[in-house]
Amino acid sequence: MIEVISYESTFVGAAIKIWNEIVREGIAFPQEDELNEISGDEFFKSQSFTGLAVDKDTNELLALYILHPNNVGRCAHISNASYAVRSDVRGRHIGEIIVKDCISRAKQLGFRILQFNAVVATNIHARHLYKRLGFKELGTIPGGFRMPDGSFADIVPQFISLT
Repeated sequence: MIEVISYESTFVGAAIKIWNEIVREGIAFPQEDELNEISGDEFFKSQSFTGLAVDKDTNELLALYILHPNNVGRCAHISNASYAVRSDVRGRHIGEIIVKDCISRAKQLGFRILQFNAVVATNIHARHLYKRLGFKELGTIPGGFRMPDGSFADIVPQFISLT
């Protein structure tokens, strides 16, 4: 059974391993720099919420997400999130578990909208999941994401109302 819990520093090693794998793949996250145990712990603690998807039977970290404001001031009611699922457990609907948990958590924290700024158009699995969960695509930004080979892929911003 999978349970989503609040970030705990005891999981920092496993969390940065999952996060850095996505960064190295270079096809989903805009970040290029990997986290270490110190920067990772600070990063995960600095979010409005960092959720960890843990296998209750083995206490293994399978996935995580970060949730935070997308902007400041008059736009601080819009949240943003990033999701990371360990590559060896992809395809088991863990992404759906953490996205649903994130939506619920964003509502609890008082956010009114959850917006993704840079969903890479080629990330078909994520786009299908977001559509199934009720997200709306806002259009396409041609060449908005630089791929590892130096080419540029389109991005498709998404949002869902939380009210």
